[in-house]
Amino acid sequence: MPESSEYKIPEILEKGIIRASNNIFVFKDGTCRYDATDAPLTHFIPKEVNVSVDKLRSIGYLKDYLGNELSNENQILELKVQDIIIPSDSANYLLNVSKFIDCELEKIYGLNSYYNIEKKEDLIGQLVVGLAPHTSAGTIGRIVGFTDTKVVYAHPYFHAAKRRNCDGDEDSIMLLMDALLNFSKYYLPQKRGGQMDAPLVLTTRIDPREVDKEVHNMDITERYPLEFYEATLKYIHPKELKIERVENRLGTDRVYSDIKFTHHTSDISNGPKASSYTTLNSMEDKLMSQFDVAKKIRAVDENDVAERVLKTHFIPDIKGNIRSYAKQSVRCTKCNTTFRRVPLSGKCSKCSNKLVLTVTKGSIEKYLKLSLDIVTKYKVKEYTCQEINLADSEIKMNFREKHKQLSVSEFC
Repeated sequence: MPESSEYKIPEILEKGIIRASNNIFVFKDGTCRYDATDAPLTHFIPKEVNVSVDKLRSIGYLKDYLGNELSNENQILELKVQDIIIPSDSANYLLNVSKFIDCELEKIYGLNSYYNIEKKEDLIGQLVVGLAPHTSAGTIGRIVGFTDTKVVYAHPYFHAAKRRNCDGDEDSIMLLMDALLNFSKYYLPQKRGGQMDAPLVLTTRIDPREVDKEVHNMDITERYPLEFYEATLKYIHPKELKIERVENRLGTDRVYSDIKFTHHTSDISNGPKASSYTTLNSMEDKLMSQFDVAKKIRAVDENDVAERVLKTHFIPDIKGNIRSYAKQSVRCTKCNTTFRRVPLSGKCSKCSNKLVLTVTKGSIEKYLKLSLDIVTKYKVKEYTCQEINLADSEIKMNFREKHKQLSVSEFC
């Protein structure tokens, strides 16, 4: 872990031993995380989150969304903005993490244990940190229930605070004490982007005015008027309709509560238990499945999907990697020193060992074949086809196949 960090400070060995004994794994920053798909949720029923009424009352859920006293497991409750419902699998993992933390507090730091958790139900009310990839700001949340699906249900404000759009992204959760006790900037890689995916700062209280503005467009009404359906026939911009949205409540106390919903569901866990994105292995399988779905939906043009995938993902990736290959540095295989340019000796100037490239052919070509298949199967713009073909030509020019040197005798 510390080999690529600036300070080269290793974590003490005892922590690794205690983690192994609890069957948990460490991230590059010293924390233990569980990754799961995001799903937005504003209301829930005690029965569907596998928590008793008494337990929910003990953590502040005293009334249902209509203002009636909470007394049975079938009442609908409004989810508080920093409360989350986690997968049962993650509960078992976080239970092991809590045991690791208690053990290190006692054995390493000589302090009293903190969690003292024996079963997953004891996680109710515990604080966690939610963190999205490529960001450095975590958001504090509280566990209030469990689900059989492989998703973390949370309020749209919570997901937006992590800079996510609430729709199928995958983020991580970690126990708050783990982040406070075991995270260290000294473990983070020195390279560019090394401080991403790390809880450098924490949001303790969500202010809807400061989160991603996409959630401000969420409607919070209990029914759509006839005017709404008539407006859809005229393709009127949604903001021109008089339907209450989060934006209308910003700066008031009502922005946190009394959010309505239009349709009820019997159980939030009904339906697929996990995203197929997590079960399919290769990028090709995932992409082909996406195209299969696009073909089945009349409102979606699969050719447009192909165009967007190429323009927003594959082409920038291929071009960026070609550019990185041309500007790459070289690295010593022994002392790990990097050089912006190859020394005149052709060897490491520190230890005289062999130098290798830092950008490989495989990283450049990883999406090329898939891109060529897409432009063949789908009707994408001619300009896009030419971009892919030019990239293919440039890669072939840079990586010409080595031909065997023939001797004169082989022609006889």
